[in-house]
Amino acid sequence: MIEVETEGKADDSRAEGGSAGTKKGLGRFIPIVLIVAALALAYFFGLHRYVSLSALADYRDTLNGFVENWPILAPLGYGLIYALAVAISFPAASVLSIFGGILFGWFVGGIVIAVGATLGATALFLAARGAMAGTLRKKLGGAADKFAKGFESDAFGYLLALRLAPVFPFFVINIAPAFFNVPLRTYVLATAIGILPGCFAYAWLGAGLDATLMSAAEAGREIGVGDLITTELLIAFGALSAVALLGTLVARHRRLKTQPAA
Repeated sequence: MIEVETEGKADDSRAEGGSAGTKKGLGRFIPIVLIVAALALAYFFGLHRYVSLSALADYRDTLNGFVENWPILAPLGYGLIYALAVAISFPAASVLSIFGGILFGWFVGGIVIAVGATLGATALFLAARGAMAGTLRKKLGGAADKFAKGFESDAFGYLLALRLAPVFPFFVINIAPAFFNVPLRTYVLATAIGILPGCFAYAWLGAGLDATLMSAAEAGREIGVGDLITTELLIAFGALSAVALLGTLVARHRRLKTQPAA
């Protein structure tokens, strides 16, 4: 009788342990579910229609007034909005970056954009690492070997090169390191440094675009492609091209560094 009761308790313990393990396993998907839900809500409420140069130009005076009245709160609020947009992969980063330059200038705007982008990318990285890292890597199999070797041999240099050279979409680079055991500190540092030149380039473009927005608004017309071809635009894209070249040079240096000596 005693043995039967002992076995029954052991079975109950195993059942409770299995239930707790299942709950814990499901819990790791909560951040991803929240991110997907937030993205769906953003589209449901039509926020994508308001994140355009024309739409933002309509609210330019109101936003500039807010920046003047709240010089500390305004960049903090903008940075949080930018971080949220990156975290849920909302396709508005370029427009928000340009408008950051319009509101805060190229220097402050570039810093706030970089901080917001780094925070948002880190949040997405942590959510992906907790939810799908091991599973997705197994499914990718050989397709992931190249990334795996790059991250495992020199995670910082490899991620820095990916950030500097826009070979892959920003969203992909945000989550890819999560599947290859890249340390959080390495991810944050490489991301913050790698995106900095691009953030300043877009902020510079925005700072120069302010006069264009004003003239278009005064004329009562939509912004055309011709309005965007400015000196600031050419300088910004020249800077982005230089950044891409720098990323290529960093990647080449990595390969030479990791190649075994003959």
